[in-house]
Amino acid sequence: MSNSDVKGTYSFISLGCPKNLVDSERMLGLLQVDGYELVDQPDGADFAVVNTCGFIEQARDESYGAVGEMLELKRAGRLRGVIVSGCLAEREKERLLETCPDIDQVVGVFSRDEVTRAADRLIGHLDEQRSVFRPAPVRPLDDRDRLRITPRHFAYLKISEGCDRLCTFCAIPKMRGRHATKPIEEVIDEARQLAADGVRELILVAQDTTYYGRDIYGESRLTELLGALDEVEGIAWIRLMYLYPMYFDDRLIETIAASDKIVPYLDMPLQHINDTMLRRMQRRVTRGETEVLIDKLRSAIDQLVMRTTFISGFPGETDEQHAELVEFVREQRFERMGVFTYSYEPDTPAAKLPDQLPEDLKEARRGELMEAQQEVAFRWNAEQVGRRFEVLVDVPASLEDHAWVGRSYADAPDVDSLVYVTGENLAAGDFVSAEIVASRDYDLVAVAVGD
Repeated sequence: MSNSDVKGTYSFISLGCPKNLVDSERMLGLLQVDGYELVDQPDGADFAVVNTCGFIEQARDESYGAVGEMLELKRAGRLRGVIVSGCLAEREKERLLETCPDIDQVVGVFSRDEVTRAADRLIGHLDEQRSVFRPAPVRPLDDRDRLRITPRHFAYLKISEGCDRLCTFCAIPKMRGRHATKPIEEVIDEARQLAADGVRELILVAQDTTYYGRDIYGESRLTELLGALDEVEGIAWIRLMYLYPMYFDDRLIETIAASDKIVPYLDMPLQHINDTMLRRMQRRVTRGETEVLIDKLRSAIDQLVMRTTFISGFPGETDEQHAELVEFVREQRFERMGVFTYSYEPDTPAAKLPDQLPEDLKEARRGELMEAQQEVAFRWNAEQVGRRFEVLVDVPASLEDHAWVGRSYADAPDVDSLVYVTGENLAAGDFVSAEIVASRDYDLVAVAVGD
């Protein structure tokens, strides 16, 4: 694109989860096609786009902080304008302009594809319309033709949008709408496009992956989708994230176990294990059902690595219920685990529950859970020394020759552990056979032993 064809320059900040990142990549692609040029730094650009997260208080604080930094550049005359998009924009709507009146344009989640119009209005000084919000569509927006900001060899593939769950702590349905499945043929077309662009690892994401298909097919079709994805040439790994415990039938388990491409890694957020807490959270699953499912998964899928997340300090959680969760973590030995303290969200049912717990108690309970998990994770790492793994090389290790940072099948990007591997003639996107020679806290150290 010649300088005469450039409509303006912009910087982009993407916050939040992988689903939001897919939205960011779609907006980047649209802006590029429309003639806008992406630059590394906002200082001196025509405008900045901040794609925000609004899930919990900590995420909203981060989003407001990023918006505030861009507005400071604008006030200093070093940035012409600021566009705010994403979940915080959808959640706050016009209130965001009242809170931050210097924002030039606000683009809601379902108005994502109109970011170019927002940019045109900003560049053209047309400020009679400063926001655009659309209702949730019946079908998900098209995520093809993205400008990806992940490394070339892996990509997130969003298979549905929104959520029909009404977990009492969660505001996602208010921001992302009801569950809407992306048809199988569209997902496969997008996967082929990504494979042609060099993607070797597909990471399937949704608000509720196992619910896939129930709105348009009348039943879960994740098994059929995985079978079709298994046939896409060029893809070596398929990783499943955000699997809800419900709708995990035997066909799905058998498909995962039999596939050469679906890695034996399952991310299944559980949030709690005490039955009273699960009812208060409206999770619609019991401890007994969860334990049966975990046992079935571990029996059927060889070398399975499970990742989960829990909430500490949910309203009304007693010392005994917390202790039950800690003991469950020790018993189940999840290879990967995260814990969030309960975030008070004013527009959710949990905000009206009695017995809200103080922050220091929530943090203390989170610390106990993570301490229990640390023992599990360190023990698992120590057991891997001497084993050989296929490692996907991501980036060079800083300040070391012939050293790279990669991941095994047990590690999703950004949320899990790393494998530091040494070897000659390696490059980002390579799969290399590596022998684990040491464990370093949550990470592993390996030496390449294959070509």
